[in-house]
Amino acid sequence: MRLGSLLLCLASCCALAQDHPLSLPRSLNGGAWPTGHVQGIAVDLQRGFVYYSFTTLLVKTDLAGRLIGALGGFAGHLGDLAFNPADGLLYGSLEYKAQQAFYIAIIDVDKIVAPGLQAQKSAIFRTVYLPEAAADYSADMNGDGFFDGDTAATADHRYGCSGIDGVSFGPRFGRTGGKQYLTVAYGVYSNLHRADNDHQVLLQYDVSRWPRYARPLDESAPHRGGPARPAGKYFVYTGNTNYGVQNLEYDASTRLWFLGVYAGAKPGFPNYTLFAVEAAAKPRRAELRGTGERGLLLPLAPAGLWDAASGVRGWFQKADVGIASLGGGFFYIAVNSGRNGLQTADLTLCRWTGDPHRPFRPVP
Repeated sequence: MRLGSLLLCLASCCALAQDHPLSLPRSLNGGAWPTGHVQGIAVDLQRGFVYYSFTTLLVKTDLAGRLIGALGGFAGHLGDLAFNPADGLLYGSLEYKAQQAFYIAIIDVDKIVAPGLQAQKSAIFRTVYLPEAAADYSADMNGDGFFDGDTAATADHRYGCSGIDGVSFGPRFGRTGGKQYLTVAYGVYSNLHRADNDHQVLLQYDVSRWPRYARPLDESAPHRGGPARPAGKYFVYTGNTNYGVQNLEYDASTRLWFLGVYAGAKPGFPNYTLFAVEAAAKPRRAELRGTGERGLLLPLAPAGLWDAASGVRGWFQKADVGIASLGGGFFYIAVNSGRNGLQTADLTLCRWTGDPHRPFRPVP
């Protein structure tokens, strides 16, 4: 091999090594903030940034853990995050339950270059309204002519919908490639006395036409501009959980959708905290148990622990406050903690094993 070719090969190998997940820090910290606990994370490996959602604050650091900027000044509940490499923007679930308004926040993270930035009436932070989620949340299911509001102790809220939480980009369900869709997971109230809240509900959207809907955030005048319906609406039978899919993540290397939840409490279910759906699994129209309806049902992946009584599969694995796919079977998994009125997030670099008892192992 000629010297020039050898040098080019070595340079390419070095660049690959720098981009490989094994070259990443084994742990990261998102700083300490006077907010709610961390709700979600996203990682942009190409540009070298990590994003943390602390409910009312978005924090941006580099891959060495240094603070780059922070965006606040909003009262809504910012949940899970998803970075879209196609447009370089960050997407997050945003709730205003009192206004029955549920949005996807679209954030121009290139402009987050300092702490203390304000989201309202800014081009940095725009929102798109999701009427499908709002309609299910506000549904008068018992037909008494009243909507009972933000409470689990009611028959209202179709499918037990408490709003939206998990978000991720990935292929259309039933495929492993092609166009990438923003997938949005419902929050689901924990209610042990109803049977129509045992599914996770997932909406898929083509965001390529969303610029027509996106508007700057103005909490004094919530807008209702958004797509009339999703590109698809899907259901996963898991048993009732406590506020549904908190974190949703698609991993292209395993071709799995990961659903991180707070454990449910219904005694007829194993109440796992992590579920998975294979990307290639074909949705089938079937009866949605407990609802009296039919819908597009997605099967749980044939992996993890199996509960014979309910037929549900999953894991007891914390993935409810942050999970980010890094490629090659590697992930950052977040753990939340608080002290002296401040909340923080600690990320650990893990490798996916799929083991029924320990599906993610920290990288030594």
